[in-house]
Amino acid sequence: MSKKKKIQKTLVEKILDKEKVDYIPMTFETESDGDTQELVTDKSTRDGYKIYKTLVLTGNKTGPLVGMLPLDKHLSYKMLAKLSGNKKVGMVPLKDLIKTSGFEHGANSPVGIHSLHNYPIFFDNEAEHSEKIIVSAGKVGQSILIEPHALAKSVNATFGDFAVDNPE
Repeated sequence: MSKKKKIQKTLVEKILDKEKVDYIPMTFETESDGDTQELVTDKSTRDGYKIYKTLVLTGNKTGPLVGMLPLDKHLSYKMLAKLSGNKKVGMVPLKDLIKTSGFEHGANSPVGIHSLHNYPIFFDNEAEHSEKIIVSAGKVGQSILIEPHALAKSVNATFGDFAVDNPE
């Protein structure tokens, strides 16, 4: 009989444990093409909770910053720029993502980025009104279900409106 492989805690989970922030670990099926793993889901919710994406951007005044918004929403660059005190914000190019955030595409986490860098972090207001949200645990295929106010407090995040239904 083979032993069930125990999933090791990610850096994000270890940080949250140390800070005594409650969360529930979750896993998502992934698909590998040999070199990279991609998240296999086109759903924006799981178990009734919204999945949030972590976008790494750069502002013309602040430099790197992080935007957290529901998977089914689009980023308003103008609204996030205004909220963050920038005139313009733009996505960090994929080739520079690991160098900027410390994480690969699909594994960016506000907790992990906050632990490595002191970038400003912004959560869309929809999170402020949610009981719990799902965010990456810092590894492709691993996520956490967490109370958004506890998460925002642990990463010193600001809530604001910048997610829209249709792109600009």
